[in-house]
Amino acid sequence: MQISARADYALRALCVLAAAEPGAVVKAATIAEAQAIPRTFLDQILGDLRRAGIVESRRGPDGGHLLARPSYAITVADVIRVVDGPLALVHGGRPEEMVYPGAAEHLRDVWVAVRAALRQVLERTSLEQVVDGRLPPQITSLSEDPRSWISVWPPPPT
Repeated sequence: MQISARADYALRALCVLAAAEPGAVVKAATIAEAQAIPRTFLDQILGDLRRAGIVESRRGPDGGHLLARPSYAITVADVIRVVDGPLALVHGGRPEEMVYPGAAEHLRDVWVAVRAALRQVLERTSLEQVVDGRLPPQITSLSEDPRSWISVWPPPPT
């Protein structure tokens, strides 16, 4: 899975909003500066999040943005789906819709399992948990495994 810049920026911006005092409005410029996000890109992302009901926007000199619902009720998966669409697609289609002939027949099962694994991590992790550093045990056990920190691409030269 490749995490898009849109998803990364959206989650970073929402972490800033989640870390703010409840009900506090945060200006886009403040978010952009705090997370080194290009402002025009951030404005587009915040618009998508607003239309999806994740962020509220207030106009005027004291305006800005705030979460539309509590940070514990917004998952990483919710955000990725808003800015990028479904978590796992194969050639633009849903994994369960794939049909492969012959020796590749069971590849569909692999793609469905990949989607399930993504869901187990992304749907069970809320903004609140990310901001507070209290990640679910499943996530911490994966991130504490030393093998998780070793990139296998590109393969080492032989």
